[in-house]
Amino acid sequence: MGGGKTKGRGKSKKKLSPEQILASRYIHDWVFREDRDSTPPASTAEDFLPPPRPPCSAGHRPVFEFHCHSKCSDGFLSPLSVVQKAHKRGVKVLALTDHDTMAGIPEAMEAANKLGILIIPGVEISSLYSTEAGTEELVHILAYYGGCGPAKHEELNNLLTSIRTGRVLRAKDMLAKLNKLKLPLNWEHIVKIAGEGVAPGRLHVARAMVQAGHVENLKQAFNKYLHDGGPAYAKGSEPSAEAVVQLIANTGGVAALAHPWALKNPAAVIRSLEAAGLHAMEVYRSDGKVDGFGELADLHSLIKLGGSDFHGRGGNDESELGSVNLPLVSIYRFLKLARPIWCNASKSILQSFAEEPSSQRLEKLTIFGRPDKLKQSPSIGGDCCRCGQVVDLCLSSWLMKEEGTEAEFDAIRLKLSQTVISDGEIQLPIATH
Repeated sequence: MGGGKTKGRGKSKKKLSPEQILASRYIHDWVFREDRDSTPPASTAEDFLPPPRPPCSAGHRPVFEFHCHSKCSDGFLSPLSVVQKAHKRGVKVLALTDHDTMAGIPEAMEAANKLGILIIPGVEISSLYSTEAGTEELVHILAYYGGCGPAKHEELNNLLTSIRTGRVLRAKDMLAKLNKLKLPLNWEHIVKIAGEGVAPGRLHVARAMVQAGHVENLKQAFNKYLHDGGPAYAKGSEPSAEAVVQLIANTGGVAALAHPWALKNPAAVIRSLEAAGLHAMEVYRSDGKVDGFGELADLHSLIKLGGSDFHGRGGNDESELGSVNLPLVSIYRFLKLARPIWCNASKSILQSFAEEPSSQRLEKLTIFGRPDKLKQSPSIGGDCCRCGQVVDLCLSSWLMKEEGTEAEFDAIRLKLSQTVISDGEIQLPIATH
């Protein structure tokens, strides 16, 4: 019989290995960081930081969700609802990874701050892998960014805009093919299903097919008509998978291959993307199956991740948020890789602001940090505020305390020490000779 600690739990807890103990402590230091729990200084905006988090022992495992979608792409729930549902499911760290857009991140951030959840700003980017035989295969690459978002934001945004524009043309091509198959659909109806500002995708076309009575359910729509190479399938204007991996790395993100089990030749794709700079790949699934992909990840020295790929459809065929049981060591290796990358991205963003401070750059600086609240807070929305305080505010939200004390950040603070924000406008110091 077990002792009192395991009574009623069915199984006794397995003893953690030294590596697992190290991983657990490292993860908790990041998730439940002390500098976020402490009382903010007078120059810190309350709404910019999440509420205090309770202390947590190393034996407790915070739940990470690395792959989910909202209605900003092909999901069914708003970013707010996704975060609320994640909170109810006990998720502590959530990566919102909508298809080819980061439009839902600010709403998710705002909701997460109130619920004590950390958001990893993410995006699932559509791309094409070209084989030596001249054929192409659709590949999805997950990008994970720090709280600061991507460095060179315009570069990433231009790519995503181009992909979304191509998706609209692709959806119209699918409609034309369906019309030839005597399965007519109304374009305005598909746009309405997708929602305002959302580029229609295959799932939106599939939903329209169900509503029109052409198929019984979404699965049938894909299996019969919309699958890759299907009679109503159409290509978009996706960039090469290798170029996407390189762009993610160049903009301060971590690149991971999504659902490799859906690929026709995963080994070839993984080999090519690893050479381009791929950091990780999905291996773990809600059903617990790895299906040999763990070995492929090990072969190419890739971090093994996984996520639910939650869309909010409902029903028994969809995995719930936080349902993938990720090993502590996998999360640890991800954070060990990601944190220096995100720290460098933060430096790049702040250095760019320091070189040419302006109200417009301030908005971009805090694109995922509620710049409206930044201006309205008592400390910054008053008579004036030094931009050095804004740097501290951003760093306390983006990074751990020790990361924000590096020499490069001190140089940025010094450069901005005489620059002030007054009534939301940047006022540069007057040069003296």
